[in-house]
Amino acid sequence: MEQKNEKKGIFYNLAEYLSHRSYDLKNKLKMAGIKKTPIEYIQNVIGKTIILSLFLLVLSVLVFFIVKIDYVWLVPLVFVFPVVSYNYWMLYPEALVEKRKRELDYEILFAGRHILIALRSGLPLFDTFVSASTGYGEVSVEIRKIVDRIIVGVPATQAIREVAQEVPSKYFSRVMLQIANSLSSGSDIGNSLEAVLEQISKEQVVQLKEYSQKLTPTVMFYMLLGIIVPSIGVVLASAFVSVFTAGKTTGYGSATLIPVFLIIVIIPVSYTHLRAHETPEHLVCRLLLE
Repeated sequence: MEQKNEKKGIFYNLAEYLSHRSYDLKNKLKMAGIKKTPIEYIQNVIGKTIILSLFLLVLSVLVFFIVKIDYVWLVPLVFVFPVVSYNYWMLYPEALVEKRKRELDYEILFAGRHILIALRSGLPLFDTFVSASTGYGEVSVEIRKIVDRIIVGVPATQAIREVAQEVPSKYFSRVMLQIANSLSSGSDIGNSLEAVLEQISKEQVVQLKEYSQKLTPTVMFYMLLGIIVPSIGVVLASAFVSVFTAGKTTGYGSATLIPVFLIIVIIPVSYTHLRAHETPEHLVCRLLLE
């Protein structure tokens, strides 16, 4: 069925060949919530790869012209840029899966306790899912999928199991499968759900403690080796070269300084970018440490 609905673009044959080499891409796209077949996604990636590679090549030509570097060094870049660009875009589903996993892990306890309270107050399971299908981010999105499947006639246990298999979060899957198992066996959902939520809460606390123990030395070494040493090193190197080569012509010029300057700028910017995208768990750990 997928093959009939696929859009055959100019890169279809190449995408079909590459899709056979990306064994787990279909599952990654499903986990990431990308509603495309592997061939359709790879066709899109090939187009983006061409655009990004051309942009990098044009930028490289301008840099080589300004710095006066021999254009022969552009030859390997013609092959390197497409490979790097293609692999970069192919990593996007994995990054999206990891992002969804963090969001599901963060919200599952709140949504789980909402479901537990609703069930113990006498609300039916379907109405409980409807009430939890808003307000809890990605968890609510997945619960809404369960509700939609039940509405069209899929048995509740089957709908829960199907959605639980399509998410990257082991915590969400554990909670949903526990509900499905209790529903199938006829046991009390509230007691089993409470036990699972308590276990997940303890596991997340352990993960936070482990992360807090690793965070301080990691940041310290990063700051030392990634920012302080290169910055001070360039200043000292410039001072020594100025002293010992005063009045002399050396090869120490813009061709050397520009790449070093770019590296020093990129590292702090990347660090700031990572800090801006910290998960709530990481933010809590950092605040506790600071």
